Amino acid sequence: MSTPERLKYLLEQVQQLRATQAEYKELLQFINDDESGDVVRQLDAFHATRPSAAATDAEYDRPYWQSIVKEILDSDKFVLPEPAKKRVHFLQRYWWAAACGLFILSGAYYYHLSTSAHPTPIVATAPAKDVAPGGNRAMLTLSDGSQIPLDSAGNGVLAQQGNTRITKLSNGQLAYDESGAAAGKVLYNTMSTPLGGQYKLILPDGTAVWLNAGSSIYYPTAFTGHERMVTITGEAYFEVAKNETMPFVVKANNTTIEVLGTHFNINAYKDEASTNTTLQEGAVKIIAQQQQQTLKPGQQARVHANGQAIQIVDHVDLSQVLAWKEGFFNFNDADLPTVMRQLSRWYNVEVKYEGDIPQRVFSGEIGRNLTLSQVLKGLSKTRIRYRIENGNRIVIQP
Repeated sequence: MSTPERLKYLLEQVQQLRATQAEYKELLQFINDDESGDVVRQLDAFHATRPSAAATDAEYDRPYWQSIVKEILDSDKFVLPEPAKKRVHFLQRYWWAAACGLFILSGAYYYHLSTSAHPTPIVATAPAKDVAPGGNRAMLTLSDGSQIPLDSAGNGVLAQQGNTRITKLSNGQLAYDESGAAAGKVLYNTMSTPLGGQYKLILPDGTAVWLNAGSSIYYPTAFTGHERMVTITGEAYFEVAKNETMPFVVKANNTTIEVLGTHFNINAYKDEASTNTTLQEGAVKIIAQQQQQTLKPGQQARVHANGQAIQIVDHVDLSQVLAWKEGFFNFNDADLPTVMRQLSRWYNVEVKYEGDIPQRVFSGEIGRNLTLSQVLKGLSKTRIRYRIENGNRIVIQP
């Protein structure tokens, strides 16, 4: 049986839930040895006929699949992990969904090539020390300018700002307690996350804020007056405590967001094309370019720096927008620069391009707990040519 016929047979066996453990391992080996892209193209062709999501998601175990993929990526060859041998029926039933998307739900990339030309095999020209994923790291700057590195600070009360206590909780997040009357001068703090960092903050009113890598929030230690105003850079997710008498206001770049109590995400990185506010629940008012727009759940407001009208996008994929908060990268027809911007922030690496930027489109999900080398192994199936310099610079070659 020729290789294409054998591959087709294996895919049919998996699709019909008849694949043996040996056939499962053989298909993994086909994917591992794929240098021409033929395997992935066949996976793509079979993808349209896979079982429905309703049938495959019912017993989907993300941590289990993540552990399998991590072992696969850690190995030079695809070998069925020992824990998986006890769950052969599970693998046979759910391998189809994973194989069709190159583990789209478990931590590796499923991709589409945007050209029919034969791609150049991936080349890493120099070995480099692996880069660990980001983690809970942030710096708290108090009103007097003093700084507290939160990742190394112990639990308990860290500082007193006016009548407000700042406490690091046992789960690592930061909380403000304004049980004392907020009197006198209003003091302001700044929490900032470095590249490769993230952190959760509980504001004095009970609002929860998650900061993505390379982000900051400037806020008062006690909310007074007629509104609760904060300023952010980078990306943040808010779960705003309800207070109908005191609106919550977020300022980011050229955008102002007003809410009473709701859940939303705002991406305001300077290197992105627009400032995007995405509403998960409730309602928010977007003010920008001398315009106002009200968002409904599932909508996204995009504000460009060139002064054009606020763009409202309906039916946004919330799982993609909020993936970073849940510990994943999630791409949907994302180009290479979009992918690399996210990777550079989380792994604190520089990305440079030599010549034309390769035209690739990425779709899929991958865990943010993987090391950089594991992620690059996932990218390798797209035949991206790159090299690593000085351990912290990825050079993408034409």
